[in-house]
Amino acid sequence: MSVFTSVSREQLAVWLEAYDLGAPTALVGIAEGVQNSNFFVDTERGRHVLTLFERGVDAALLPFYLDLMAHLAQHGIPCPAPRPMRDGRLLGELNGRPAALFSRLAGASVLRPTPAQCAAAGAALARLHLAGRDFPAPPHPRGSDWVAATAARLRPLLPAADAALLADELAAQGAPAAALPAGVIHADLFRDNVLFVGDGDAPRIGGLLDFYFAGRGDFLFDLAIVANDWCDDDGGLDAIRLQPLLAAYHAARPLTAAELAAWPRQLRAAALRFWLSRLEDFHCPQPGETVTVRDPDAYRRILLARRALGDAPLRLA
Repeated sequence: MSVFTSVSREQLAVWLEAYDLGAPTALVGIAEGVQNSNFFVDTERGRHVLTLFERGVDAALLPFYLDLMAHLAQHGIPCPAPRPMRDGRLLGELNGRPAALFSRLAGASVLRPTPAQCAAAGAALARLHLAGRDFPAPPHPRGSDWVAATAARLRPLLPAADAALLADELAAQGAPAAALPAGVIHADLFRDNVLFVGDGDAPRIGGLLDFYFAGRGDFLFDLAIVANDWCDDDGGLDAIRLQPLLAAYHAARPLTAAELAAWPRQLRAAALRFWLSRLEDFHCPQPGETVTVRDPDAYRRILLARRALGDAPLRLA
């Protein structure tokens, strides 16, 4: 785990007194994750996940994130459901960190998703969008303002070719665009944030994880994030995985004509967002934190490949 705050069995027992879940029977740290400290926790009355929110998460937005996950879980979305304390609160504090307890979900993430798993992810994303479309939400935190500010901070640090590419893409993204269907988006639904139960022709999603970049945004941008990660083929898009992803999403929430036309632009916007975030982690690490730095060049290649696709509207098979 990249950022870790330890919790002892004794500390956990005291903290759990605020809940009606019984005494702890097991506490195990979770090795995956790059942002928060997570633990599997068993109590006399269930199995849970404990999350301590580290400095990478905006504490002011935590009530929104927890309320959103509670809302989505109540509407059948397989996301971590916050466990309420006896007084109804969802957020507490443990070892100097904001902390919450969640339902424990089944399944495991996959590195190389099959077409069937891509279809399942597309359908789940559409259901998430429908369930959260009217939920009050602030703009997602990695939107246009963040892109502009991060690009301005990074540009002097980049090689000339990268700085030129960034400036050109910012100019292209800054052109006026048509309004698109919008609502709550996940904004980070990479492969490692989806748990699958079973495989074969009918995989079932056991969980959608890590909602800490969620907020209001264009649904198509969220779909483009998924396509860029789940269907990447060394920078290109693998049609064998992309088509079932898009078809399953469209079957659950039909894409509009404006969205079909905007698809190339949104693929580029999604690639730019993650190129910038990886460049930021590489060039501007936060003091006092050890963060897993992922290769910025991977999303540079994806951005260049999406630029090469041109502006032809999306055509669904």
